[in-house]
Amino acid sequence: QVQLVESGGGLVQAGGSLRLSCVASGANLGYYAIGWFRQASGKEREAVSCRSAPDDSTYSADSVKGRFTISRDNAKNTVYLEMNNLKPEDTGVYYCAADPDYYPDTDRCSADFGYWGQGTQVNVSS
Repeated sequence: QVQLVESGGGLVQAGGSLRLSCVASGANLGYYAIGWFRQASGKEREAVSCRSAPDDSTYSADSVKGRFTISRDNAKNTVYLEMNNLKPEDTGVYYCAADPDYYPDTDRCSADFGYWGQGTQVNVSS
């Protein structure tokens, strides 16, 4: 059974930074596509950044390019989302996702992941 557990969310002022972590159990994330998604209140879930395996093709939403970075530490079986220069519109619940048979690319990442974490809340104040 694959389980993903996110942490690192919180309240931050605009312009600040946060690093989200997602620890996996029951799977070797080195062989899985990984993704971070977010959902703001009253809005649909959207892809923030995704990375395929094993070639590490990376997708980033236009709204976060240059500010957010997705990475993985295979030794720790952990996925990270480094978020800099945060804006109030970045507020939402952030979810990590993983799947061994989905292959996002640089232009596209959808919610076709089989495994999801429970989410961590990020609030950015103005």
